[in-house]
Amino acid sequence: MAATREFLLPDLGEGLTEAELAAWLVDPGDRVEVDQPVAEVETAKALVEVPCPFAGTVATLHAEVGEEVRVGAPLLTVRVDAAPGDHTAPPGDQVGRPGGEQVSDMVPEPSAGGEDDADASGSVLVGYGTGQAARRRPRGGRRVAAPTADHVERPLATPPVRKLAKDLGVALSAVRGTGRGGVITRDDVRSAADQASGDQVAAAGPEAGVEVVPLRGVRRAVADKMTTAHREIPAATTWLDVDATQLWDLSGQLRADEEGVDIGPLALLLRACVAGLRRFPDLNARIDVDRGEIHRLRQVHLGVAAQTDRGLVVPVLRDAHRRTLSEIAAELRRLVAAARDGSVTPEQLRGGTFTISNYGSLGVDGGSPIVNHPEAAILGVGRAVPRPWVHDGAVQARRVMQLSLTFDHRLCDGAEAAGFLRFVGDCAERPTRLLAFV
Repeated sequence: MAATREFLLPDLGEGLTEAELAAWLVDPGDRVEVDQPVAEVETAKALVEVPCPFAGTVATLHAEVGEEVRVGAPLLTVRVDAAPGDHTAPPGDQVGRPGGEQVSDMVPEPSAGGEDDADASGSVLVGYGTGQAARRRPRGGRRVAAPTADHVERPLATPPVRKLAKDLGVALSAVRGTGRGGVITRDDVRSAADQASGDQVAAAGPEAGVEVVPLRGVRRAVADKMTTAHREIPAATTWLDVDATQLWDLSGQLRADEEGVDIGPLALLLRACVAGLRRFPDLNARIDVDRGEIHRLRQVHLGVAAQTDRGLVVPVLRDAHRRTLSEIAAELRRLVAAARDGSVTPEQLRGGTFTISNYGSLGVDGGSPIVNHPEAAILGVGRAVPRPWVHDGAVQARRVMQLSLTFDHRLCDGAEAAGFLRFVGDCAERPTRLLAFV
């Protein structure tokens, strides 16, 4: 006798309640084994493979690529073949629902597997510390075509879509769902809102000179983050030009003198930031407005903004205050490489306390970076190029670089921000000064 089980989207951690389906790795009718990745979801700016906790045959896919899925909502249904004597759950049982109790998909379920699942694994999400499932390469993100469904009497929509419709003043009963099975998507709601206001942007085609690009995945995550930062943080920016000639010279000397050591100028600046945050702790802090408290953090976890093919991501170099210069350099290289090849995990994108954005690598001199909410500040690093500079009483060509510090003015005043920036700048001009803070 075959039983069907619904695999629910498992807990994503960090209070996340939904994820966007980036790709299906299986089709209906495919055989799946325990811990085999069946889908890729995108959250926290990272792609995460979702492993199925039991073996069987895929019966139904409950979402389409690009759709947002709530934690605890059905992801796919699997037909599980029961062995003789095996106490297999009855048809319709949901993983994580003891006794096969049917629970509405409106209620988030924090677990994808119950303790009584004999054929289920302990893995939840690859990249979330599951430990048991070996990471597998995706089989090329299949997109499953959704059937066209007639308009149903009761609108089908997930809670986030219903909230969006309420915010935009859209009646769901008047919206035709284009999702799988007639489910109303975010794009459906936005299109209805545009049409009602006479501004049907989604209908604009090449004839009107407009290319419509869906705001999803990493780009949407960045947009949400930047909007939150701009709305909640009263930010100010200060900047400083420094003679970074000795910084580059020291980096080259370390590379030449020590075999296998690759300590670049950015690694030296990260080490200077660690020392500077010890001297100016309000830049390594959080603010709790509701409680009226400032929380100064003892740990220094440095976020390093990296531009990738998928957008801007910020992997976090954890415990930078406990690492040597060579360890900081090695971890920096590893994280940036992981960000660019897409292997960075959600855990590596969380928990930063201060961020560095090296936009000089993009060939620009300076900028006004946006604070990475809920952090207190971000340091922008421009390119270092030969410029006229007064050195030892004479104008010489020196490698000049601009540093910009954007900070939360609720947490610190201009004097403290200027003190930190001046300290980092002094370390850039005289990097041997860092020896005093090792």
